[in-house]
Amino acid sequence: MYERILVPFDGSATSSEALAEAVRIARFCSSRLRLIHVVDPLLYVTGMEVGGLYMNEIVPELLAAAEALLGTARESIEAQGVSVETEVLQSAGERVARIITEQATEWNADLIVIGTHGRRGVDRVIMGSDAELVARTATVPVLLVRAV
Repeated sequence: MYERILVPFDGSATSSEALAEAVRIARFCSSRLRLIHVVDPLLYVTGMEVGGLYMNEIVPELLAAAEALLGTARESIEAQGVSVETEVLQSAGERVARIITEQATEWNADLIVIGTHGRRGVDRVIMGSDAELVARTATVPVLLVRAV
């Protein structure tokens, strides 16, 4: 059924719920998981830091934290007998949803499992919804998982 499941993971409650669901599906279907974490260093620019400090210290710390997060998740998933690979990606200001859908295409994913906050109305308009954009633009099925 599903052989390759892509899971965007940021460690939040919603992405953790999505990951748990993806693991259940992967165990049932003998699927392979690919966890991705998108780091957007531009979100951390305040204009007060020196360029060298930003590039030599802040960005590497963001990437190391993302690698550690995915490493912990990978260990947990492998302990459950599921095949998994991880990748940290950097955004240069583009929407996370676009990066996710591109990764799904490049990796030949059969399914994307992504957490959503389930925002509605003004909150959704103000905050945007990468999960909704993924669901609308992906070329493969998307399972939206809402944290309870």
